[in-house]
Amino acid sequence: MFFLAFISFSAAASGFTSHCGPYTFVAREGEVSIINGERVTSQKIKFLGEDGIKIDMGLMPAKDGNNYGFQYIHRPGSESRFLNVQILQNSLDAPKIIGSFPCAKVR
Repeated sequence: MFFLAFISFSAAASGFTSHCGPYTFVAREGEVSIINGERVTSQKIKFLGEDGIKIDMGLMPAKDGNNYGFQYIHRPGSESRFLNVQILQNSLDAPKIIGSFPCAKVR
């Protein structure tokens, strides 16, 4: 498997867990993120300002056989967090299946 991880969490040294709709998202320093108990197969992290972050992830294939694209966003200067989820289709003509879920950080 190909793992692409650029991980550094300055705001949360040990990481964090968030509940986003039906998804549980776990991010830990030095590790690839976990969504609903499955490690993502690719990940790219971009810091947004001093306290914001955007994490793009792929899970291909998931235990259910589907391929997923995830995007976790925490906007800088805000407590707003959300997870965008897309089922990745093989056909370019297939309709896009996308969901967006607000996240609550587990303390």
